Amino acid sequence: MYDDDKSGNLKTPHSLGRYRDGGLVTTDDPRRFVGIPTFLRVPLMRDVAEPKVGIVGVPYDGGVARTPGTRFGPRGIRNACWRAPEYHPGLDVALTKHPVVADCGDMLVSPFSIADALETIDRNISELVAAGIVPVAVGGDHGITYPILQAMNRVHGPFAVIHFDAHADTLEGGYTHGTMFRLAVEEGLILPDKFIQVGIRKTYSATDFDFQKQHGIEVIGVDEMRELGTAGLAERFQRLAGHKVYVTFDMDFVDQAHAPGTGSPEPAGPNSTEALACFGALAGLDIIGFDLTEVSPPYDVREMTCYLANLVLFEMVALAIAAMRPSSPR
Repeated sequence: MYDDDKSGNLKTPHSLGRYRDGGLVTTDDPRRFVGIPTFLRVPLMRDVAEPKVGIVGVPYDGGVARTPGTRFGPRGIRNACWRAPEYHPGLDVALTKHPVVADCGDMLVSPFSIADALETIDRNISELVAAGIVPVAVGGDHGITYPILQAMNRVHGPFAVIHFDAHADTLEGGYTHGTMFRLAVEEGLILPDKFIQVGIRKTYSATDFDFQKQHGIEVIGVDEMRELGTAGLAERFQRLAGHKVYVTFDMDFVDQAHAPGTGSPEPAGPNSTEALACFGALAGLDIIGFDLTEVSPPYDVREMTCYLANLVLFEMVALAIAAMRPSSPR
């Protein structure tokens, strides 16, 4: 009565038999709209024998000065995972062929105490790094990067940073999502002359970039970024070769027409194609960790931003996997 395949083969991809079999839905399964959502549809950490890349949610927006909502970022990004890709042709990476990526869940971060929240983030990232796992943190506001840099510095010492953003985040003042890179430089967490900011286009005063000039921080504005293209960016990034590199990506780096779901959207930025192409410029660098921040689902439209965030995460994870391959003999 219910046989849809007259051949009797109920194992074909579009057969009802595939549903009758039950079981968990994986990344390469055509039924992507079912199953419990995880980051990029990868398994939970408890189900990965030897995790090497850990995607961890950091649902915290206590560093926001104006528009909260990014605490819902990890949940929104997971919910949009059902369209996430599985294969990266440029890097020849298939997630299902590399069972080393895990969804580590969300950090239990206090929404009431900034000090407690930062300590929690620092401790959780430290635990992942101590376990030999490359952390991919998903915020949350961009202020989460500050305790992550603290944790990474204790292991690696000062390191290089590539920062994709519409804002420089080097304002003066106490801890917010707009001051953390000034704090990181002043506290010696990162190498200022190996700190490259890409896509910056929001200015508040004529003195906005005095701090960058004082410390030798390289700023590649959005117009220059477009002129350089992926190949030109890769050449600029090559001066970081031989150094440990941390990559931080604020979703408002992308033009607000392509990523409306963020707390501080800015026009005149790269479109989604240009933004994703930037990851091609990172190949070959010794990347020790990533973060993706400032996705705010309450302001999103049809999951445009949350889905784009999945593509950003996919680029990050694919780079991390590709870096684990044995070097080709020269």
